[in-house]
Amino acid sequence: MILVVSGPGGVGKGTVVERLLAADPRLWLSRSWTTRDRRPGESPDAYVFATRQAFEERVAAGGFIEWVEFLDYLQGSPVPEPPDGRDVVFEIDVHGARQIGDRYPGAVLVFIDAPSREDQEGRLRSRGDTEERIVQRIAKADEEVELARDLGSLVVINHDVEDCVADLLAIVSAARLADPSPGVS
Repeated sequence: MILVVSGPGGVGKGTVVERLLAADPRLWLSRSWTTRDRRPGESPDAYVFATRQAFEERVAAGGFIEWVEFLDYLQGSPVPEPPDGRDVVFEIDVHGARQIGDRYPGAVLVFIDAPSREDQEGRLRSRGDTEERIVQRIAKADEEVELARDLGSLVVINHDVEDCVADLLAIVSAARLADPSPGVS
């Protein structure tokens, strides 16, 4: 099973996915690459932080299953190599979700959103985004919501992290019942 978790910046995707992985040891996270700088307080292993040159070289070598230029940086998911018996989780933007959905039509697409743009803005501020980045991400959010709708993504509103994780666990369980073979096929 492939689970793609997307959503606008600041809706809590990272926190939700981290707790989802802790709750279900059969899930394996594909670590994304990015050319943006690490945010204050962000874990050094949140992404593979790469130079633009290293990223572009990997693109040229066919090393990404999806990638996109987002705002002023590149981000993408390497071709996954999950351990045997593990299902793959991608925590990516909605444009990447579209690319994975096109390549793997059975992928489960989930779009996480904040209860409101005001909540999203507060979360962006609390994680240390600059004012310019906050304005960019809020402006981009409505476009991302529309694309998620067009993709037929399941939408989960992150009012509360534990409730959001419980919703995702239920989605994972249902997907496994529909297709019990793990991993990327």
